[in-house]
Amino acid sequence: MPDLPETVRIREVGPRDGFQNESAVIPTAEKIRLIDLLAGTGLKRIEVTSFVRPDVIPQLADASEVLAGIGRPEGVSFSVLIPNMRGLERALTQKDRFDEANFFLSASETHNSRNVNRSIEESLADLEGVVAPAVGEGLRCEGVISTSFGCPYEGEVPVDRVLAIAERLADAGCVEIGFGDTTGMANPAQVRRFFGAAAGRLEGVELTAHFHNTRGQGLANALAALEEGVTSFESSFGELGGCPVPPGSVGNVATEDLVSMFSEMGVETGVDLNALIEASATAQEVIGRPLGSHVLKAGPVSWEGEA
Repeated sequence: MPDLPETVRIREVGPRDGFQNESAVIPTAEKIRLIDLLAGTGLKRIEVTSFVRPDVIPQLADASEVLAGIGRPEGVSFSVLIPNMRGLERALTQKDRFDEANFFLSASETHNSRNVNRSIEESLADLEGVVAPAVGEGLRCEGVISTSFGCPYEGEVPVDRVLAIAERLADAGCVEIGFGDTTGMANPAQVRRFFGAAAGRLEGVELTAHFHNTRGQGLANALAALEEGVTSFESSFGELGGCPVPPGSVGNVATEDLVSMFSEMGVETGVDLNALIEASATAQEVIGRPLGSHVLKAGPVSWEGEA
C-alpha cells in the first residue's frame, strides 16, 4: 500500500444533496436542528442548501430560512449550491451566512440536458459568467462535475472531456473541483487512473472526490482516491442522497462510514464519530425510514472485550 495522507478534509453534503432527494419535504426547523448537530461533530465543511428554483426542487425552497436559522460556529465553513446568476443574486442577500459557493454541471451531454435542460457548452458559458462575481464577493468557489466517471445514458465519459471542463472552471475562478460519481458507476482502478491524470492537468487546484454507493463500491473508490493522494472528499451522513435522474441512483457514501474507515487506517478527519452517528440517527428519526449507513447500523469498531 502506498504512503497515505495524514489528514483529509470532508465536506458534508447531506443537508443539500440528501434532503433534496427525499420525497417528503423536511420541516425547516428539523433541517436547522440537523445542520447544527453536524456542525458540532468536528466537520469543518458543510453544504447546507441550494438556491435553486423552489418550483423545481421544493425540498430546498426554504434556503433563505435555513441559512438564517443555523448557528455559525467558529471554524465551520458553510457552502451553498448555486445554479445560475439568479441563484447567486438570491444567495448574496445573505452572504454573511455562508463562506463558499458550489457550481455544477455534468460531463455527459445527455445527463446535463435531462438535469438542467442545457448543453454542456451552454452550462459552462453561464457558469463562467457567474463564478467571477461570486469570487468578487469574497466567496471561495468549487466547480462540481457530475457523471465524471460514467453516464447511465452514454456509458463511458472521456477523461479528457471531464478535465477540459475542469480546466475551464478553474480558469473562471474555481479553486476546487469536485468530481462526482453521480450514479455509482466508478471502480477503484478507474479512480486511480482518473486522479493520476487530474493531478497532472490541474496543478494548484484542490481535487475533491464525491462517490455514490449505488453499487456498493463507494468506500473502495474513496480508498483508491486516497491512495492516489486525494485529501478532499464529499459525503452524506446516513448515506442520504443520490441523483434525481435516472431513477434508482441513490446513496452517497455515508460520512460516518468514510470517517470510520479513514480513522481505522490512521488518517485524521477531525470528526467525532460518535457525535456523527448521533446526527445520522436523529436524521433517521426525522425522515422516518431506515438509512443505509453501515456504521449507523453496526456502531463504531470497538476492541473492548476482545481476546
